[in-house]
Amino acid sequence: MMLIGSHLPLSGPLYFEETAKLALSFGETAMMFYTGAPQNSRRLPLDKMRIGEGDAVLEGKIALSSRVVHAPYIINLANRGDLDKLKAMEGFLRSELERAARFSAPILVLHPGSHLGLGSEAGIKNLLLSLEETLADYRGRTRIALETMAGKGGEIGRSFEEIAAIINGFSRPELLSVTLDTCHLNDAGYDVSDLPGIKSEIERTFGIRKVACIHLNDSKNPRASHKDRHENIGYGTIGFATLEKWASDPDFADVPKILETPYYKEKPPYGTEIAMLRSGVYVEGWRERL
Repeated sequence: MMLIGSHLPLSGPLYFEETAKLALSFGETAMMFYTGAPQNSRRLPLDKMRIGEGDAVLEGKIALSSRVVHAPYIINLANRGDLDKLKAMEGFLRSELERAARFSAPILVLHPGSHLGLGSEAGIKNLLLSLEETLADYRGRTRIALETMAGKGGEIGRSFEEIAAIINGFSRPELLSVTLDTCHLNDAGYDVSDLPGIKSEIERTFGIRKVACIHLNDSKNPRASHKDRHENIGYGTIGFATLEKWASDPDFADVPKILETPYYKEKPPYGTEIAMLRSGVYVEGWRERL
């Protein structure tokens, strides 16, 4: 069965129980969520999250191995200009790993960060220093999956080579894996329609076995635009045919595929997008009929 789902909200009053029900309503076999607001570090205690109730809803329907947590995008470990802020972010990342483990999620997706003008090489060195400090005594089950980025501003992780440099430069590479984002890859300059070529490049750099998650998104922008704006499946410059190949590729059969496509007129598109990708048949004008 295709492992596919979407990035879901986690909000009250039912929290994870409601997230679980929403995932099943879209026909999902994988899922992703934040453990709190992505724009700040305030977090509700986990005993209020109704994790057990959500587990009961998901039992036998979405495997624990297909649960993905996304780290807040405010975490930036690639610049050490403000050491007090950096230490706070390192602690926050450690806390998010521990929270993800309480949801039985084996994957925590992390943006590698922004060097803020220092250059990619310095940004990677800074990130590695922070990862060493944060994970020195880490023995948890959840692993970090570094996300490939579009390359806007000072982002690091804009190429497979940069991702490989982070993994290979870390003393405990077994704690690191990779999240491929099709929109980000397109916007960074990769030809995502050439999936055999993409897989060859992955194997040459960090290795296909390191791919732990795929963010399956169309893009509003042309290749190499470095803008990072997601679009609904079939409405962007990547197109349904290419994304369906990614979704059904046998080398990624055991990898959770997560949609991060935008709502259309305040309506979630995920049920329709998932059904089309699963069937391999595109329905023209589907979005306008939501």
